[in-house]
Amino acid sequence: MDTVPITPNLTMLRVNGWQLYVWRDGDSVTLIDTGAPGSGAEILSAVRSVDRIVLTHGHVDHSGSAAELHQETGAPVLAGAGDAAAIRTGAAVPAPVFEDWEVPIHQRVSAGLPDTAPPVPVDRELVDGDVLDFGGGAEILAIPGHTEGSIAIHLPRQGVLFTGDTIANVGTVMLGTFNQDRAQTVTSFQRLAALDVETACFGHGEPIASGAGTKLREVAATLVP
Repeated sequence: MDTVPITPNLTMLRVNGWQLYVWRDGDSVTLIDTGAPGSGAEILSAVRSVDRIVLTHGHVDHSGSAAELHQETGAPVLAGAGDAAAIRTGAAVPAPVFEDWEVPIHQRVSAGLPDTAPPVPVDRELVDGDVLDFGGGAEILAIPGHTEGSIAIHLPRQGVLFTGDTIANVGTVMLGTFNQDRAQTVTSFQRLAALDVETACFGHGEPIASGAGTKLREVAATLVP
């Protein structure tokens, strides 16, 4: 497991190549995503306790260890309303509509991953405009496109944004891949780019610790739905 400090309150954990984020308010710990199935023990070796688990969407590389962590810690699980049913039942969310160039990439990166995550109760279904009690007030944005229930988490007082897979930073900031609806994903990217943020954390690729908003806006301006 790799541990990557981003800000004094924020750390990225990379477990077997899949990444998640830890936000700390003193002794209170919030996990943003949980990596692939089987990551729970390594995550808990780094955080010890968890107060809440927020899932950006229902893909297995983000929700995979939610059930294990919930069972071990009792932490409530929160997820976007559009993906909540799949997360509760352990079903797959609807498949992406692949662009031709994405097919071999998906085959490579998904090798060895199960199709679905173990089922886990969703204690709260999140909708646009919800505010969660961490980071000085964590604002939920519904950003459909990658999946129906994809959400972003914005900490305006901290200047921090968790984009899920709507935006990636794999070599360069880019529209996330493997989307159910590309046009919706572009619109969601542009909504996130309009926010005043300093730090951006992506589902895939390195976080940007400072100056993130400017970079997001530069890329958003090049995208056509």
